[in-house]
Amino acid sequence: MDFQTARQFLFHQTIQPQEGQEESFYSRLRQGQPPIPGQVTSLLLALKVVYEGLQNVPALDKDLVQALFILSYESRQLFEAGQKAGVIWPPLLDDDLKRIAAAARSIIKGSWG
Repeated sequence: MDFQTARQFLFHQTIQPQEGQEESFYSRLRQGQPPIPGQVTSLLLALKVVYEGLQNVPALDKDLVQALFILSYESRQLFEAGQKAGVIWPPLLDDDLKRIAAAARSIIKGSWG
């Protein structure tokens, strides 16, 4: 996966779903549905590629920051709201959301981990 593909993937999974794509990560969580198999792995890979591609960039663009915010904060809020509403999430989704948030934070900080 190259930088542009990774960046577009993050947008399609959060703020700019592709037309006819009801299966974006964010939209599934909003509907109280778990991510589709492989979706979290693809998100983590995209986040790592974006991180590596932004190593020498002094500032992040607003759209990317919005996508990172959705992935790191709003996804967690939807997960917790779903739990309170009785949604049965996959057992590893909590840990997956922590890994996604850590990767998003790494992009913002400019250092991995």
